[in-house]
Amino acid sequence: MHLTELAAVGPFFALRTDDDEFGGPGPGGYLPLGEGAVRLRVETVGRRLGTEEGRVAASVAFQGVAGRLLSVALGAAVLVGRVPDLAGDGLRWHPLLTAPDDLWLPDAPFLPSGTDPVAGIAAAVVEGRLAPLHDLFRTAVPVSSRVLWGNAGSALGGALRVLHAWCAERGRGGEAARAVGYARSLLEHPLLAGTGRLTGSATGPEFVRTTCCLYYRVPSGGMCGDCVLRHPPRAAAGAARG
Repeated sequence: MHLTELAAVGPFFALRTDDDEFGGPGPGGYLPLGEGAVRLRVETVGRRLGTEEGRVAASVAFQGVAGRLLSVALGAAVLVGRVPDLAGDGLRWHPLLTAPDDLWLPDAPFLPSGTDPVAGIAAAVVEGRLAPLHDLFRTAVPVSSRVLWGNAGSALGGALRVLHAWCAERGRGGEAARAVGYARSLLEHPLLAGTGRLTGSATGPEFVRTTCCLYYRVPSGGMCGDCVLRHPPRAAAGAARG
């Protein structure tokens, strides 16, 4: 599979790789993943959710971009066999758009051939991209660091569930198992460790987080499926130890 074909797994796995900004959706507007883009994205998400709580908008916005980056990286590692360079200067973000049109990496550079997939994702995405974004979001809006990293763990769990189901439905058991192995190893990274518990079931991998993303504070928001608030205290305590 080629990188551009990852969109078949789902919109969060898609990545624009053409070399023409204006050939994509809208009249341009792709920016480096810097402070300006982060502030614009938080404002956009808050307006769309109908919330005036900046920390709620920031939390949801961070989880969204974390989900995009981790989905692309995990999907590429499993199905393409290489990890794109998502930490490089070439990556652009359109904070007014959503998946699959928001991320653009012209010419799709990859990390060096032979790079260990887990080490590559850890370096390029967790450390190289999410850690700086974590700091930028907290500069834009006072929001808990623990909440943001919990959102990253949840984003990885969500990417795994979608990718595993896609592989299993197509009889690609080896790749499904590989996805679980990669995700389990990534959840041991110091920045993601303790963000939740990954378990298996008859329907595939399940992730229960140890924090809440605050989405329940959105008008009519409810709770996410992996939220610690949805699970009995004993299960939450076990997840915190895992």
